Amino acid sequence: MMDGKRVLFLVLGIVLLGMFFGPASPAGASEVGLSKGQTVYVPAYSHIYHGDRNQPFNLTVTLSIRNTDPEHPISVIAVDYFDSEGKAVRNLQPAEVVLKPMGSKDYVVKESDTSGGSGANFVVRWKSGTKVTEPVIEAVMIGTQTQQGISFTSRGKVIREESN
Repeated sequence: MMDGKRVLFLVLGIVLLGMFFGPASPAGASEVGLSKGQTVYVPAYSHIYHGDRNQPFNLTVTLSIRNTDPEHPISVIAVDYFDSEGKAVRNLQPAEVVLKPMGSKDYVVKESDTSGGSGANFVVRWKSGTKVTEPVIEAVMIGTQTQQGISFTSRGKVIREESN
């Protein structure tokens, strides 16, 4: 039978081994994600709340779409902005835009535009004629009031994969 110290050291040793060697990766876990198109949901916040009285802190939101493929362009088909209730506020991309390899496109919602609310979001649709590395799509929120400032990002989540 082991005493308490030996058990503690044994558990600590197992934890340290796990930290250094980590769990085995499933086959293909390090492969780059390739796609011919996706629909991506991106959380955004036109304001957040602070203080005891839930004071709104308005934010400028920049949606950034970055083509990460070094060889092939992608086409941004649609960029729609929704409010906290899920109601479409506006379409930010009325016509298809082509992003060259490693190119990017930004869309800005002004700090004074609080139409999206604290639960605002974007839905981005993109496509490509060939399988490409998945783009990075994220929102960057920033705001300053008096001597206070805040900034943070949120990453897009694929909600639909093109079936082509």
